[in-house]
Amino acid sequence: MTKRAGRIVFALVLAVAVLAGCTKAHEDAKPVRATPSGRVTHSVRAIPFALYTHCGIDEARIGSTYFEADPPLSDDSGNPPEGWGNPIQHGTMTLKSETEAVFTDDAGHEVKFRARSGATAFKRLCS
Repeated sequence: MTKRAGRIVFALVLAVAVLAGCTKAHEDAKPVRATPSGRVTHSVRAIPFALYTHCGIDEARIGSTYFEADPPLSDDSGNPPEGWGNPIQHGTMTLKSETEAVFTDDAGHEVKFRARSGATAFKRLCS
């Protein structure tokens, strides 16, 4: 492996770790692996995840794949529903397949996510 290729692989691994959420290590978490293209592989099952909730529960990015909540959740005023953390909710994201993921947390929340085919960015940015 060339020095440049090593740096690229290191950058990808670092990016995946940051995008997975700045969370503490979780005993049950399995390692996150990404291909050189940044796609999450099947070896990922459950990862600690900091879900961004500030404008409601609508989207999540896992590796380079953008997912949307099915259904989205909010308080109808652009905030997370009552009982959710704001701006983030810590929990676990479980990848059921390349196109399906489920977020759960210790408060009993569960949100299903579906991959947005071909998406390269979030649908909307929340401030």
